[in-house]
Amino acid sequence: MISHDVLVIGAGLAGLRAAVGVSQKYDTAVLTKVHPVRSHSVAAQGGMNAALANVEGSKDDTTEKHAFDTVKGSDYLADQPAVKVMCEEAPGLVYELEHFGCPWSRLEDGRIAQRPFGGAGYPRCCYASDRTGHMALHTLYEKAVELGVRFLEEWFVLSLAVENDRIHGVVAMELATGKVEVFGAKTVVLATGGYGRIFSRSSNALINTGSGIALAYEAGVPIEDMEFVQFHPTTLYGTNILMSEGARGEGGYLVNNRGERFMEKYASSAMELAPRDIVARSIQTEINEGRGFNDEYVHLDLRHLGREKIVERLPGIREIAIDFAGIEPIDEPIPVQPGQHYSMGGIATDVKGATNVKGLFAAGECACVSVHGANRLGGNSLLDTTVFGKLAGEAVKEYLDSGAESPDAKILHSAFKRQEKSIQEIFSRESKGETPGGILTEMRETVFHKCGVFREKNTLEEAYSKIRELQERYCKVAIQNITTRRYNPGLMNVLELKGMLEMAELIVAGAIAREECRGAHWRTDFPVRDDKNWLKHTMAVCSQDGPVFRYTDVEITDYEPKERQY
Repeated sequence: MISHDVLVIGAGLAGLRAAVGVSQKYDTAVLTKVHPVRSHSVAAQGGMNAALANVEGSKDDTTEKHAFDTVKGSDYLADQPAVKVMCEEAPGLVYELEHFGCPWSRLEDGRIAQRPFGGAGYPRCCYASDRTGHMALHTLYEKAVELGVRFLEEWFVLSLAVENDRIHGVVAMELATGKVEVFGAKTVVLATGGYGRIFSRSSNALINTGSGIALAYEAGVPIEDMEFVQFHPTTLYGTNILMSEGARGEGGYLVNNRGERFMEKYASSAMELAPRDIVARSIQTEINEGRGFNDEYVHLDLRHLGREKIVERLPGIREIAIDFAGIEPIDEPIPVQPGQHYSMGGIATDVKGATNVKGLFAAGECACVSVHGANRLGGNSLLDTTVFGKLAGEAVKEYLDSGAESPDAKILHSAFKRQEKSIQEIFSRESKGETPGGILTEMRETVFHKCGVFREKNTLEEAYSKIRELQERYCKVAIQNITTRRYNPGLMNVLELKGMLEMAELIVAGAIAREECRGAHWRTDFPVRDDKNWLKHTMAVCSQDGPVFRYTDVEITDYEPKERQY
């Protein structure tokens, strides 16, 4: 058994910030499926919101105004005390990253540059060109290495060892060898990212399967608001690689096949910088009504920005357009369409990342605090990871300072035996049986097309029936290579698919139950927001018969819900 005081699962920004915060006092290890700088945080492009008031047009910006924009953008489902904490922490976290060495883009006077982003009343998005996540992730990884954090790379967590509502550690498999190992820990921090790859069209990396959320769900932790899934308006047609909101923040236009800047019809004041749920629905409406190109996409037009601005501020977008679409955005518009992008729902935590299991914390996209409610504003994701990664690290230190108990070896051994038995059973199946790839493809296509930008009862119920069918078929799924565990991706795919199907079930079941339109959840058969019946969070708990749902109140302290207008 390998033991640490603190075990962080996931090496993206949330996990690294938690590790940096706690490692100076306690023995800390980070366990990750991939090398840390391959974590999906590296793909974030546009920036990180903070009310610094550095640029023209933002002199009156404050953390209170940032909080209001966030709550309004959430369609009033965010918990307002948590939003207030996030926005108040924001300036300090931006400056902290600067002092750690993050190369923020600069104004001529040396201050950190900021750009407009959707749903924001001021240009408050701090950026590093259009590679902000890349810069921030490398910065925090270097800091973690400097502080002596131990990294265990290419390990896949199979289960949490929880007994009597207390965490004792995890069981994990080393991908290189197939060896199953027990990791004892007084505290575990889940920072495993979102579940984008449950959908067929997604801007997310292949590693974003929701595995950490599934681990918590199977361990009895409530999972919150899973029906709220963000579809980014502008992913590259054909590959669904992200085309940053920063492209519109710098002045890019969205244009239909008639040459119209159609956002004037849907958000006349904000135009292309309306919140993402509104822009995504607007684009999909244009496509559905025949005003898209090839009935598939619209154009993101940057040509009027000029070569100098595109090369200086959007070099990554230009590079992606050239490499993956053969398009030079200086001369041609970019074909874009909505694609799954972000998970508003996740593991239910308090503002310090604590779950209902003693010693188990969560932060980042796998957690639901909730600061994004029904729709996340662009620029608040990187902020979420660093703020709540920091606060989770502080809470872990407080928990350990109070005299946390050591993990129980017997409980860990029992968890180990269960996982070994499960793997042996998979290897015993007939290798000619159904492979995970077929089930995975059917699940992704079903969830994207029947529980996507627009939703309605009949197609949602069809999706739920299909997922239950796929869960039954999963019980007989086989791997083709039954001779070794070494570098056997088929084995990991089978193990991971179980949790992906569970997450798909939560998303669709929650969407069926919520009979209203709110943020990214848009029911065409219930076309209004219903605060009387649905101003509440969805909580799902695992049972032998599937998810059991209950609902909790949204924390409203400063801003009474009202209709969103942009």
